[in-house]
Amino acid sequence: MGITSHDVARLAGVSQPTVSRALRDDPRVSEATREKVRRAAQALNYVPSEAGRTLSTRATRRVGVIVTDLTNPFYPHVIAPLHDELSGLGYRMMLITERSDEAVAEEKLLDQSMDGVVLATATTDSRLPAQLERRGMPYVFLNRDTGRAGDFASVVDNEGGGRLVARELVALGHRHVAGVFGAANTTTGRERELGFRLALAEAGVGLVEDRVVRGAFEYDTGYRALPALLAADPAPTAVFCGNDVVAIGVLNAALAAGVKVPDVLTVVGFDDLPMAAWEVFRLTTVRHDLGELSRQAARLLVRRIAGEVDPGGERLVLPTEFVPRATHARAH
Repeated sequence: MGITSHDVARLAGVSQPTVSRALRDDPRVSEATREKVRRAAQALNYVPSEAGRTLSTRATRRVGVIVTDLTNPFYPHVIAPLHDELSGLGYRMMLITERSDEAVAEEKLLDQSMDGVVLATATTDSRLPAQLERRGMPYVFLNRDTGRAGDFASVVDNEGGGRLVARELVALGHRHVAGVFGAANTTTGRERELGFRLALAEAGVGLVEDRVVRGAFEYDTGYRALPALLAADPAPTAVFCGNDVVAIGVLNAALAAGVKVPDVLTVVGFDDLPMAAWEVFRLTTVRHDLGELSRQAARLLVRRIAGEVDPGGERLVLPTEFVPRATHARAH
């Protein structure tokens, strides 16, 4: 027979339940006892049985992460720190990819194979959060939420970021501005547009509909939007994009059309992905801490799984800052 937790308990001079709790880093066990148990387990080459642990605690120590757009360069930069933080908290991450939240079969999430779920690409009209709520499955939103009271979410100050961009453009003398925003059924799209519009209005600058495009947060949205925007009369001198990927699409469309950036057209993104700083782009954008966005989502979910949160919801909001690079200039 193999080494069991009872063998570890005898060597460490503690009870078998104490061994189980100590190896889970249960805070009810003192650090001295946990260290004693760890030394005994190491001496016996004991490896805890995940199956046995699940049966005894009804916890799987697994978290599902739902992402519907892995082609977007944004998500690898939040998935990696999310994985690392969950691992440090004792959880394994399971990535679930579908074309939409609606395509995620409920049984995939509610078959007792995981303890909680991170929703990374939720839309405001998704039915999945309500399904999870009804079945008692803990979940948190990452980056996007529903915009309703009661959400558990790790998000960015999108409205504040939009305001920052508008104020910078106004200070540079831009009065004919355009926006290529995210989809209307995403809080990131809505809130960035709202902040941008409000700050422009406060400065007496309008944003007319023929200078507004909304679409998916992807390269093609930006690339296809620019020709129509340039056809407006007068043409915009600045474009605020819903994220960096959209902005890169606009930059490439400007290059294809022979429109000089930033001499003729200012382009601003949002997120400050690592690629935004590449010399080929040097994109002016809005920065927030991508890693912390994920880490605080992981910590919030683990607290929710443990029942250590206010049932009324908790929305963690990261600040933003304007990052000037080479794609903005004064209006001419």
